[in-house]
Amino acid sequence: MDKTALVEKYIEDGKKLINGLDEKGFRLDAALWFYLTDSDEWRLLLASPFVEKEGPRKSYNVIQSVLEGLSPPSAISLKDISIVSPNYNLIQLLKIAIRTGPGISDIRFTRNVINNTLIEDAYIYRIL
Repeated sequence: MDKTALVEKYIEDGKKLINGLDEKGFRLDAALWFYLTDSDEWRLLLASPFVEKEGPRKSYNVIQSVLEGLSPPSAISLKDISIVSPNYNLIQLLKIAIRTGPGISDIRFTRNVINNTLIEDAYIYRIL
């Protein structure tokens, strides 16, 4: 992936992955692309209670099965994804500023400060 720009292909493939996970009944409380300034890369953050209940390995297995079923194949791979608890600090911080509802939103959240924490860049699909 282009490390400094989030390209449309990744945004669209992120939507397809979220839809596929929704269809599978895999609950996502948050889904967003988040720019990591230290490593100069974008990560698709997925927050699900499934990770607390079943653990990260099973969560990544579900995600991988959905990725493999996408047609055309997704540009996103597991190395681009982090699965976290809905209680993850960043998710809780974003919930202070944004709530989207259960659908897929397209919110660009750039250079904003929440509780003295700078959010350099994010592309938000969902935050419940």
